Amino acid sequence: MGKLVAICISKKKGTQKRDVGECTLVENYGLEGDAHAGDWHRQISLLSRESRRVMENKGIKLEDGDFGENLMTEGIDLSKLTVGSMLKVNGDVLIKITQIGKECHDRCNIYYQVGDCIMPREGLFAEVLKGGVIRVDDTIEVFDDKGGDSHH
Repeated sequence: MGKLVAICISKKKGTQKRDVGECTLVENYGLEGDAHAGDWHRQISLLSRESRRVMENKGIKLEDGDFGENLMTEGIDLSKLTVGSMLKVNGDVLIKITQIGKECHDRCNIYYQVGDCIMPREGLFAEVLKGGVIRVDDTIEVFDDKGGDSHH
């Protein structure tokens, strides 16, 4: 089981997000007050602290949210997840992975400030199936539901 180490939002897309510590995940929408929330498949983004550490080891000083990630996790190997994987936050909130990585057509502010971006390779995108309030230090675990086919 892993845990949430940061919950980050921003008002505008393509900008760094800041850690708010606590936020409401809204069903079929995303994080309240976040620019990426909406009725689409990339409502929230996840990145592991382990991935970020690799960048920091290149000598870059990073803050939570610098890669535009909403949820920073620790202790879960996000690279093992696939589209359709489900994650449970705090035993209650349910999110489903909808996309692994993304193509960046334009270099965003993050790329220029950091010199590289790991979101296209290691960021995960998800939609909110069941909302609720989430906080830093909440548990996050892979929810294994073998009861039905979760693929469209």
